[in-house]
Amino acid sequence: MTTQAAQENPEPGTPAQEGDADRTVFLLAHTGRPAAIRSAELVVQGLLRNGLGVRVLAAEAADLPLPPSVMTVTDATPAAVEGCELLIVLGGDGTLLRGAEISRASGVPMLGVNLGRVGFLAEAERDDLDKVVDRVVTRAYQVEERMTIDVLVHSNGDVVHSDWALNEAAVQKVSPDRMLEVVLEIDGRPVTGFGCDGIVCATPTGSTAYAFSAGGPVVWPEVEALLMVPISAHALFAKPLVTSPTSVLAVEVQPHTPHGVLWCDGRRTVELPAGARVEVRRGAVPVRLARLHQASFTDRLVAKFALPVQGWRGAPH
Repeated sequence: MTTQAAQENPEPGTPAQEGDADRTVFLLAHTGRPAAIRSAELVVQGLLRNGLGVRVLAAEAADLPLPPSVMTVTDATPAAVEGCELLIVLGGDGTLLRGAEISRASGVPMLGVNLGRVGFLAEAERDDLDKVVDRVVTRAYQVEERMTIDVLVHSNGDVVHSDWALNEAAVQKVSPDRMLEVVLEIDGRPVTGFGCDGIVCATPTGSTAYAFSAGGPVVWPEVEALLMVPISAHALFAKPLVTSPTSVLAVEVQPHTPHGVLWCDGRRTVELPAGARVEVRRGAVPVRLARLHQASFTDRLVAKFALPVQGWRGAPH
């Protein structure tokens, strides 16, 4: 991934002035959770107190105790975040991926606050709300781009569906008692075929999501690569594959097999007829993530998975 070290604004560390109407933040929250409602209230109060404007979805505003100065919009479209400096997302992985859809479509950087369990896309936890507000107010954040994937579904020679994903595109079986027979292809050449529960095509960002659960490798976000990870394959050679970011991955569903289903980021789905072909390549549009600190991915990995590192002494000095 290409990391952008430049600040979003030219003067980092400069507080917003009272009544600074030029700075607006869009807030997206999972208001079905009491913790999200309280967290949203605290973030809104902090931003307004420092003179920033706040915009939210009308449907979520109905569940939040917000002052009249908070702007509301009806739909989560790119136009809804037009003119916003940041998109702050409060919630679990599902809410963060919903925010990623808005961020990608609009180009507005997303700053995630994890209110769920793991939350690899999040930059902060619920205990860090004061820090989040302070960093936003003082412009003390950086923005990096995360690679996405573009997905095409072919049937009978025609493109019948197009999609994208930040984490993964998963081709899966539908019938619990029948395997999905597939042939895998890399850069126009066949690799292997087998029966399986599915295939996950993932980005490095998605290597800690579904691909990880399927037995794939953890890939550091700055590594540019594509992953192909079989799910419960009945084959001797069914290992995870890591390819060049310029590769084109393809999963062909055999004509004699039951139909399958394509899931993109676990949020968008389409049925795959027998004989369908799913092509995955590097996405044309990245997702921009706001970062509050430069902690290493290694430390993030250890913290998120609570990995045992007791006894580590480090390199000799």
